[in-house]
Amino acid sequence: MIFSRLLLLIILASFCQSSFAAERRTPIVDAVAKARDAVVNIRTEKLVQRRSSPFFGFGDSIFDQFFQDMLPPRSYKTQSLGSGVIIDVEGHILTNAHVVDKASKIYIALSDQQLELEAELIGKDSRIDLAILKIVKPGKYPFLPPARSDDLMLGETIIAIGNPLGLGHSITTGIISSLQRRVQIDQQYSSVFIQSDALINPGNSGGPLININGELIGINTAIARKAQGIGFSVPIDTAKRVLGDLIEHGRVRRGFLGVLVGTVSPSFVLSYGEGGVLIEDIHPQSPAQKAGLLEADVVLAIDNIPVSSPEQYHSLLQTYTPDDSLNFSLLRGLQQLKKTVVLTSLPEGYELAYTRRVFGFELLHGKSGLLIDKVIADSAAQRVGVQRGDQIIKVDDVKVETLPEYKRAIESRLGRRPLTFTVVRDNVGYLIELP
Repeated sequence: MIFSRLLLLIILASFCQSSFAAERRTPIVDAVAKARDAVVNIRTEKLVQRRSSPFFGFGDSIFDQFFQDMLPPRSYKTQSLGSGVIIDVEGHILTNAHVVDKASKIYIALSDQQLELEAELIGKDSRIDLAILKIVKPGKYPFLPPARSDDLMLGETIIAIGNPLGLGHSITTGIISSLQRRVQIDQQYSSVFIQSDALINPGNSGGPLININGELIGINTAIARKAQGIGFSVPIDTAKRVLGDLIEHGRVRRGFLGVLVGTVSPSFVLSYGEGGVLIEDIHPQSPAQKAGLLEADVVLAIDNIPVSSPEQYHSLLQTYTPDDSLNFSLLRGLQQLKKTVVLTSLPEGYELAYTRRVFGFELLHGKSGLLIDKVIADSAAQRVGVQRGDQIIKVDDVKVETLPEYKRAIESRLGRRPLTFTVVRDNVGYLIELP
């Protein structure tokens, strides 16, 4: 009799606990349950080589540099942590580029496994701060497919999952405070992020931002480490535009538009709020010309994202690839227009044709490196004194020794003006800004 009553009490207690647990199952609990199995912790190893002098620590010893040059480099490993999210059953992982930057080995840990799995880098783009990894071991993996971020709402509840400070699969929540927050990354590049008050710390980088339905809407990035209560995430629509290129080509290909832009006047900015950028030149037979864009048009926005400077314009364009469609909001005189432009691949040899047209010189690859073969009359190059036979060794801060290296440097900077060229003549180096 006593045993029967005790059993009944245990059954009733279990039922009540289950009932209470069901009442506590909020939409956030359901969203995390849907997404967390696809979240991975990322650990990278980097091989660092450094020369050590026996005079190290003695200040400015005259022997220090001598011994550093003479001694063989010593190698050691460093480790860093981050996060990622599996986006397909084959095990492709979307994360931040800086999480795997210069990594010699990449390991990931799933939520239900203690053992680490090795992953390989498939492609990355540091300007957009996105990378694609793939789990080396074949298998069918839990995944969270990219959803959409163009329908997000201010004040909407979001959830960030990641690996902050090595605390795997940590969860923070918040609300969206900006759908298109532009943040300056460096002097040349800015990016548009989702801003929220979900805590995103180092280690969270690369992890997923999900909505209340457990859908992947962004990739978290810890870019504002001194900020309190502010988190930034790359919109998933931006990531979707470049995923194909990262997987198939290992990089984001440059889409060709065929437009050079400049700044608008201060009076224009006063009249039209954030302003825009002025189309100064259109390449013949380019996608821009075929779509009906004209010189002196002012670009106000691309895909409803305002652009108020050439830097913002170029930074936004770098997130598009060939065959993408761009919706331009234009001002032509007093008339506001909408134009759709479909990007193409860069024409063969366009970087060198662009160099001739914009900077005013032609190149050849000689025995000593890249040499100026011809200076165009009345060009920017001629006006600053560039001469035939000058050697170019850098474009901005990028070393260029071959034509392919030069073309890659120019491709990533198409439309950006001026560029700084390091020119060598008679063993003397000069910095020249063109145009």
